[in-house]
Amino acid sequence: MLGAAGIADKFVMPAIAASSNGRLVAIASRDEKKAQGLASRHGVPHVSATYEGVIEDPEVDAVYIPLVNSLHKEWTLRAVAAGKHVICEKPLAMNAVEAEEMGAAAVKAGVHLMEAFMYRFHPRPADFVRSLREPMFVHATFGFSFDKPANYRMKKELGGGALLDVGCYAVNVARWILGEPDGVAAWARGGEVDMTVSALLHFPGGATAALWASFESPEEQELTVITRDGRHRLERPFSTMEPDPYRLMVESFGQSVLGGQPAAIPVSESVANMKVLDWIAREAAGI
Repeated sequence: MLGAAGIADKFVMPAIAASSNGRLVAIASRDEKKAQGLASRHGVPHVSATYEGVIEDPEVDAVYIPLVNSLHKEWTLRAVAAGKHVICEKPLAMNAVEAEEMGAAAVKAGVHLMEAFMYRFHPRPADFVRSLREPMFVHATFGFSFDKPANYRMKKELGGGALLDVGCYAVNVARWILGEPDGVAAWARGGEVDMTVSALLHFPGGATAALWASFESPEEQELTVITRDGRHRLERPFSTMEPDPYRLMVESFGQSVLGGQPAAIPVSESVANMKVLDWIAREAAGI
């Protein structure tokens, strides 16, 4: 574990502990006292004062990276160069160019790299998507109220903004259902970072998607799909917790590593998602 992020403490560390094929053996944080606290709480035997200490640890087979978005590329590249498999928080990178570089490095090193879109492993959205026949229109929303100016989500240079933070989910599910878009229109509002983003996607064959992501709303999360046979709706598509999607995700990744099989979410899928996010960002900026 590189870093002592809240998502690691609340979700991923318990998921690894509960998994059938993994165990957490080392953690590092730039705040060593915080890392010591997490290690004590979750029974982690080794604490390092540096990220290098974890990726150089011979007991470590794979590294989980929950760092701020701007650090995903650097520490993924360092980890794969050390021969470690990597599961990296979403979004995989700051942009598609970074994601492609990370994927190429993992291939060259002969290790697995997977983006941590945990919702893809939960049976509820998976069954929902599989059940759709001839989808024509997707409407996906993900928003919540966030007002912490010092947080990385509010810093452009750290990869902040609603598009990368929660819009990545809306883009991902639209692509999961409809494939790759051939047209994008988008709008954003905000200051240093985008606080609310709206996008319209057009797909070959005529299907469309309307996506919305925000840091300015009450908690909002919904997926609606119009198909030839009617309207299909899934509430809270991205954060249903029973069964635990984080445990399912780390077990799937562990199976890929131990069995030498491709990861359930290939890097090519993550690169494609980043390309659409980049496209939305350009359209919203009028570039």
